[in-house]
Amino acid sequence: MPDTSAIDRIRAALARRAPQLQRPEGEVRWAAVALVLAPDGAGELDALLIRRAEQEGDPWSGHVALPGGRHEPDDPDLFTTACRETHEEVGLDLSRGEYVGQLDDLHPTRGLRPPIVVRPYVFALGGRPRLRLSWEVAGLLWTPLELLLGERVPARISHAGREREVPAVPLGEDLLWGMTLRILDGLAERLDRAG
Repeated sequence: MPDTSAIDRIRAALARRAPQLQRPEGEVRWAAVALVLAPDGAGELDALLIRRAEQEGDPWSGHVALPGGRHEPDDPDLFTTACRETHEEVGLDLSRGEYVGQLDDLHPTRGLRPPIVVRPYVFALGGRPRLRLSWEVAGLLWTPLELLLGERVPARISHAGREREVPAVPLGEDLLWGMTLRILDGLAERLDRAG
């Protein structure tokens, strides 16, 4: 497992405070995602992002995201959900990595019915493994973590039939915005507070 100062810093920042967990009332769907970090070969960390396949009826169709998905009744907990979904989507067995910590639960800012709550987990790998994409994933984007935690730019997007301006990180022809960006903002905030 990587024992880099960057992973040590992330681990320490996540250990400083317990993650804020949602306790919604009424009907809610749960999901979990994995923020997977691996060394880039030059001493820095890259994060594994996916480009979701285009699917009718999927509110995140074609978006850049973290691997993960909905909790299933057979999953004993959300940690298992994150691991199962990551394996299903990209063929990555997270038990071969190191569990680093958990970030705060989040929900989409645009109301979905029933509401959904997402729990992010952070993992570190010793290197980039060979991955295989499922039908749910159109592509992989190993992206420098420093870029993902850096400056946001305003971007115009069309989503759910509406045009709006959102904070984003341009990734070549792709754009990272929305809940995945908010998850990364949560990590950046923890790291800033840790100094």
